[in-house]
Amino acid sequence: MANAANKRIEASEKRLISCHQVDVNQLMPLKYRWAWEHYVNACANHWMPTEVPMNKDIETWRGSKLTEDERRVILRNLGFFATAESLVGNNLVLAIFRHVTNAECRQYLLRQAFEEAVHSHTFLYVVESLGLNEGEVFNMYHEVPAIADKDDMEMELTAEILDPNFTTDTFEGAQAFLKNLIGYYLIMEGIFFYTGFVMVLSFHRRNLMTGIGEQFQYILRDETIHLNFGIDLINGIRNENPHLWTPEFQAAMIARVRQAVELEIAYARDVLPRGILGLNADLFRDYVQFIADRRLERIGLATQYGSSNPFPWMSETIDLSKEKNFFETRVTEYQSASTLSWD
Repeated sequence: MANAANKRIEASEKRLISCHQVDVNQLMPLKYRWAWEHYVNACANHWMPTEVPMNKDIETWRGSKLTEDERRVILRNLGFFATAESLVGNNLVLAIFRHVTNAECRQYLLRQAFEEAVHSHTFLYVVESLGLNEGEVFNMYHEVPAIADKDDMEMELTAEILDPNFTTDTFEGAQAFLKNLIGYYLIMEGIFFYTGFVMVLSFHRRNLMTGIGEQFQYILRDETIHLNFGIDLINGIRNENPHLWTPEFQAAMIARVRQAVELEIAYARDVLPRGILGLNADLFRDYVQFIADRRLERIGLATQYGSSNPFPWMSETIDLSKEKNFFETRVTEYQSASTLSWD
């Protein structure tokens, strides 16, 4: 007779965190089918930045079509995303993956980590294509306070989880892990990234910087899955560990989101000191508040602002169906590199 330590795994015994009786390497039987569905959807979205032609962007950047304020928008967002994507990737690999004790969730995290690498590759590709000052772009997280403040908020969360004595087995540790997930999925990928998406995709809507715009379109679609997975993971841990979701913790998370909203509004003011066609800092204040409310709702927390969405076209962009093509290059829903066809 097999001893208890070698008994076969039951799906019901799986847990998202702090599960010691189930072998984390065994994918089957699946329990969290939402995690597997996110993994499958992510795999269908495969793309590489070098598949996107940059000729028109190079011509536009070297020419006189863009104002100095428009160039500032492009450069600031490249500077923020170039570092932010690596911060997310580091947090995934060094912090989150270690403490998620479920194989199907880990399967998705591996895919997401690869996508973060692709996104980082994207910004290197853009900087090299346009002949930008790489030192300026890749050091903005040190040199631009509006970017540094956002990154500092996130790096603090990773540092806490990387403490050698950290464990999710304690009440305090499990709450800290939830705080990390909320900080990276809900705030970094769900709030901080979306201002940049609007700014860069607004150029694309005007048929400017279409190569960068197309890559941001692909990144946005990836990030939508990242956000949805993160929210499912947060809600799953909350449901399995309701004792963690105290009124004090909820209030602290709302306060953290409100802090993030203020940092993002400050970032928008820095990027758009005078505004450009159709964009200004006041509109981004409303937008950041609007998306913050949507994120809070999805993890069961009270909305805070009641602002309306000044950029309804962003919802249409996110919700593009599989049959629709992305803008004029007509790439159908992230085909693999071998089947991509450009007009």
